[in-house]
Amino acid sequence: MDALSSGLRSPPLSRSNAASPRPKFDGGLLKTYMKMLLSTTLQSKAWAEVKDREKLKAITKELGERVKERMVEIQPRGFKYVVLIQIHENLGQGGRADIVCHWEDNDVVAQEMYANDSLIAVCIGLAVA
Repeated sequence: MDALSSGLRSPPLSRSNAASPRPKFDGGLLKTYMKMLLSTTLQSKAWAEVKDREKLKAITKELGERVKERMVEIQPRGFKYVVLIQIHENLGQGGRADIVCHWEDNDVVAQEMYANDSLIAVCIGLAVA
């Protein structure tokens, strides 16, 4: 039995507040900011200097906080924000990631990646109305 025939369906969209437009979040502004932030913060860093657990924790926390602050500047109301930062050693490995979500029209995901010879960083920002 598949999900549709078992009655597991998304609830119908509520039209009760159709008169009040929902806010829009500009994902392009966020993506541009994330690209600049990762590049300027990590371009001179090497894995050997950030691999210490406390240093890595501090860098990822700072990056996450700065992305979240920028998201609030872009759209201060009407969204919940989630930021994920990952930093790994660059050993020439390949990789692939994807995200699957049930979205409303105004929800946004922005993703940016930075790599140098020593490390790889991924930043994902979610703005959910």
